[in-house]
Amino acid sequence: MDKKELRKIIRDRKRQYSSSTLEELSLSVLSHLEENGHLQSAHTVMMYYSLPDEVNTHRFIDSLVASGKKVLLPEVIDDRNMVLREYSGRADLREGAYHIMEPAGALFPPHRYNEIDVAIIPGMAFDTQGNRLGRGKAYYDRFLPKIPGAYRIGIAFPFQLLSQIPTEETDIAMNAIIS
Repeated sequence: MDKKELRKIIRDRKRQYSSSTLEELSLSVLSHLEENGHLQSAHTVMMYYSLPDEVNTHRFIDSLVASGKKVLLPEVIDDRNMVLREYSGRADLREGAYHIMEPAGALFPPHRYNEIDVAIIPGMAFDTQGNRLGRGKAYYDRFLPKIPGAYRIGIAFPFQLLSQIPTEETDIAMNAIIS
């Protein structure tokens, strides 16, 4: 099965769940994420502001900020690249590319990417070896090599964790998957 077919299967699976069920599943995933030792000890966390069909990260991001962590969210700047901006609160958000809410906060400069302790990454699917299948635009595939020292955690709903997904040489595996 190729990546395109797999994305369609996962999209179809997501449609089988009500928004309230996806919210319950999100709370379960985030409860496990909160217990992760790497995240607990992190000072700077790269995260993503979720879309409606992803693990809902909105309140979780606010709780990270409230606990004193620096949270960085991606901003898509063109059809190939994204940068990171500091998140300070929901009032700081604006709709960006692909209807993703992005922060308007200070640009986090690339020469400081080595300060990122943990990167929490979305995906269409993950496998038990830590491989990730994205939405097909390769933004994270191009970005992850810029943060080699960050501990990479993929988060997804349980039905998005598969035994194996197709991979390419350029794919960067996660250090952990929480579903």
